[in-house]
Amino acid sequence: MSEKEKTENVQQEETEDGTETAETTETAETSAEDKLKEQTDKYMRLYAEFDNFRKRSQREKDMRYGDAVIDAAAAILPIGDNLERALKIEVESEDAVKLKEGVEMVLKQFADTLEKLGVKPIKAEGEQFDPNLHNAVMHVEDETIDDNTVVEELMKGYEYKDGRVVRHSMVKVAN
Repeated sequence: MSEKEKTENVQQEETEDGTETAETTETAETSAEDKLKEQTDKYMRLYAEFDNFRKRSQREKDMRYGDAVIDAAAAILPIGDNLERALKIEVESEDAVKLKEGVEMVLKQFADTLEKLGVKPIKAEGEQFDPNLHNAVMHVEDETIDDNTVVEELMKGYEYKDGRVVRHSMVKVAN
């Protein structure tokens, strides 16, 4: 082989190597970009999954707290009922009047405490009967009142702030 042929072969090899090196560099860059996209996608999915977990955990925590409040309120509601019954008694003596005023103050404090916990009385009298809120224990025939209207509330019902019923109202309904 002559010198000229050797030089041409070396130049041709360098050109081929240079082309291969450029192609290899482009392939490596594309591969790195694909890996970056893949890792970014994995990160975003993991972030979304963690965010969903955090929100679900908070909802479950709020539900557990609400359940505890509902259970506690349901346990003490009979105390409020008895205080209300005590106020319905007619009294005449001065000492009994003072005692009744004290019971009124305790009942107000009881109602305020329930309200702070998010437990509110359910409106019943004069409202349309709603089986989700009311428990009909008596029916009365009255032509002057619309059907399925609550005529009288026999025992007050309560609901928690998110609309869950603590205790249904016991009512008398017109047919």
